[in-house]
Amino acid sequence: MESTLQAATSFATPETWNWLIQFFIIAVALLLANLIRCKVPLLSKSLIPSALLGGLIVLLFKLVPSCSDLISKSSMEIITYHALGLGFVALALKNNKIESRSTTLKVIETGAVTASTYVVQGIVGLLITIPIFLWWKGGDIFYSAGLLLPMGYGQGPGQALNFGRIFTSWAEGEGILFPGADFGLSIAAIGFLIGSVVGVVYMNVLRRRGSLKRKESDYREAYTLQDYESENEIPNTESIDKLTVQVGLVLLVYLLVFLLMWGVENADLGTFGTKTLKPMVWGFNFLWGTLFGVLVKNLLKFFRRQQLMQREYINNYMLNRISGLCFDVMIVAGTAAINFENLRGIWLPLVLVCTFGAIVTFRYVLRCSRHIFPGYEYEGFFSMFGMLTGTASNGMILLREIDPKFETPAANNLVLQTLSAIVFGFPILLLMGFAPQSMTNTLITLGLLILFFVAFVLFIFRKKIFHRNKNNTK
Repeated sequence: MESTLQAATSFATPETWNWLIQFFIIAVALLLANLIRCKVPLLSKSLIPSALLGGLIVLLFKLVPSCSDLISKSSMEIITYHALGLGFVALALKNNKIESRSTTLKVIETGAVTASTYVVQGIVGLLITIPIFLWWKGGDIFYSAGLLLPMGYGQGPGQALNFGRIFTSWAEGEGILFPGADFGLSIAAIGFLIGSVVGVVYMNVLRRRGSLKRKESDYREAYTLQDYESENEIPNTESIDKLTVQVGLVLLVYLLVFLLMWGVENADLGTFGTKTLKPMVWGFNFLWGTLFGVLVKNLLKFFRRQQLMQREYINNYMLNRISGLCFDVMIVAGTAAINFENLRGIWLPLVLVCTFGAIVTFRYVLRCSRHIFPGYEYEGFFSMFGMLTGTASNGMILLREIDPKFETPAANNLVLQTLSAIVFGFPILLLMGFAPQSMTNTLITLGLLILFFVAFVLFIFRKKIFHRNKNNTK
């Protein structure tokens, strides 16, 4: 009896509930934000994601002394980190096929626009933070901080947090108290607002000009059985629930990600590996998750072709729901992890980076969309602009307003461009670990980004550039 009582009272300790309390806060914030967004017409029309609104609600509660102790900054950062990785794993496991309305070349070009926008954002960021670092001696800005612009705008809170913490460690080595995580997460939060508000404002401007016609949106879409499951899938409930299988596959892939990163951490890689590769490998959890997800997906396909597996275990619909849950949680947790006290010494570069980053991103994506999306340039623009200031879901939300039934290839391009964007953007991600090591490395990175930008422009606008040159030679 005494042992039973001791076991029961052990569940009453704070340690047993601390992590769950953080998820309780995220869940309540999401539900409350969704309720407010539905009841306040101004918020509904602004298309601000409920997840971002939930994160802002948590930030307001942090201003109340009695509530701030309940919200753990470190726990929210950890949740953001893992939600990013798990979300990308779920997306990578999906069986995506290129539909006839989205050609392989168009998907590759869309990926090139995504990666080149990262490059543009990185250039803009560095051109702001390097001069400010040299001029503003009293601030805590780090010279490489501008590279967090593409991570916050282009990648979202997860990557902004990952590389923000890496930048903080390098800055501390030079005696700079740079709050990289807060700087990156603030850029991500501001990016969501810019993508939503600026996107809606520009959409209304185009409608007034007559460039866009208002389309009736019906969110009560009619789904067919094929939308929920493909041919020869395992049943919904048998000896194991189908959702359990999807979650199990996601966690299995993420286990492989952990084993890879743990193996690299414990390997003897010399001075370069210890200083550069090891700190960076943990920040690439989303990339390893994508690679292992694709590997496991193709391995399951191989088993089916060899008749070693009779049924289809992957369900796209449920994996979409899992990734959507992960990214909603990531946005709330990432926003809630911001500490405004740490931003007091770097408010000027934060404002400049976000403002000029938004202007350049808007102009560049619009120019590219007009060129590579003939016939649906605005649908392509809003989907890309929403993604490149927030996440892919933000791009889809904006796209729904002018293409509610996804009749143009814009939605398909956005989904399928991920792999090509990773291939194009991989050298950029490598530079994220190289740049913060010294001012010289940062300047080299800036030069390389300019070269990358020239190469991307030549590829994206190749027909226009070379056709013009051909005409001039005649």
